Amino acid sequence: MENTEKILKQFMKLPPLEKANIIDQLLKSLDEPDPSVDKLWVKESENRINAYESGKLKALTDEEFFNMKKS
Repeated sequence: MENTEKILKQFMKLPPLEKANIIDQLLKSLDEPDPSVDKLWVKESENRINAYESGKLKALTDEEFFNMKKS
């Protein structure tokens, strides 16, 4: 924790552009792909396509969708 506070104090002294670059790099480091999650999304997508093609799932127009949210 002490090291974190030391780094944060140094960070706060940086110009805005350098801060933004560091923040961007930190956020990118958190967005690592997870193959198990990707597999789940592929399966979910296939299930939705199959449901739509078999008539079990209905597609909505954007107008229908946004009107539905108002109700």
